[in-house]
Parts: sequence; C-alpha cells; structure tokens
Amino acid sequence: MLADQLEWQKNNDPGGFSWDVSGWAGGDINRLWLRSEGETTRGKVESAEVQALWGHALTPWWDVVAGARQDFRPGKPQTWLAAGFQGMALYNFESELTAFAGEQGRTALRLEAEYDVLLTNRLILQPSFEANIYGKDDEARETGKGLSSTELALRLRYEVKREFAPYVGVSWSQLYGNTADMAAREGEKDNEVRFLLGARMWF
Repeated sequence: MLADQLEWQKNNDPGGFSWDVSGWAGGDINRLWLRSEGETTRGKVESAEVQALWGHALTPWWDVVAGARQDFRPGKPQTWLAAGFQGMALYNFESELTAFAGEQGRTALRLEAEYDVLLTNRLILQPSFEANIYGKDDEARETGKGLSSTELALRLRYEVKREFAPYVGVSWSQLYGNTADMAAREGEKDNEVRFLLGARMWF
C-alpha cells in the first residue's frame, strides 16, 4: 500500500486536505489494484473516487489494467468501467493512462505521470502532471467536453526512512473550455496555485 500523497493544501481560501493512495495484492503477473483519490475544502468533500482494477503484466515495465471506478463526489455517485495501462515510460517516468466509460454514454480519459529526481540518497524532487479529458458536458459535476483540467506539481520530500517521507511542494491547476465556463458561473477561478505540506508513506 502506497500513500503517494497525504497533504494539506493552502491557497487564498482556508486550507484543504488531499489524498492519493494505491495498493495491490497478488503475484508478479496478475494483481488486484486499488486506487483512491480526492480532496476536501472547508471541511467538505469536494471530490472522492475509488478504483478496483485487475492488472496483467505485459512486460517487466508495463501492466494492462481493467475494472471499475466509483465516484462519490462531486454530484451524485457515478460508476465507470475502466481500462488502461500503467508502468514506467522512457527515462523512468511513472505513468498511468486510463480510459473510462460511464452512465448515459459518458466517457473520460486520464493521464498521470511523475518522475523522481534524486538530489541525494534521501532528498528527492518529484515533478508530476495530470490531465483529464471528457467526452461530453456534465453540468452536475462541472466538467466540460474536451480537455477539462490539468495539474502540474512539484514536491520535495525527505526520506526519514524508506517507508516515510515528509514533503513540501507547490501545484498549479488550470481549467479549460466549458469546464472553465462552468466554474466562472459558480464564481470560481479557472486556475489556482496551491502550497502543499504532506507525507508519502508505504507499507
């Protein structure tokens, strides 16, 4: 089980909490993968999801995954079918590319990538990137057709031991197209810079 991100986020508003956790069980070829991510603001859950995926190793570096994703927030709960790839791309980039098919013909695509830069044996700089694309507008969840959002983050962690590493960082998120228009109607900004304070743990 890896808690890649357990962090407090701060911008001009009161701080919020964010998590990104994953884990697996099984052997070298076939595994059950569990993923969860989400965030809170002002003590309210803004987004939350859980994924359960079967993974099969295609090569020592790449797995194909398939399963289901359950969204709890925002809006009403929604279930998606999920399929994609995860593994290590060129130059040791950890990557995930997952496609989703949901209710009422909804589709989505998510790309995530991160890279560890070893400054010393214990001090590690981690840039990361995420992009979300949707097949149609969803007013209830404030997501628009096409490229919906991107997030670029930079985290600097110190491994007190291999299983525990506190970190500080900064992230920049941007909304696009109809998603940005929906946010504007709610009085929200289409871009945001946040300062991060958290810990990375695995066991």
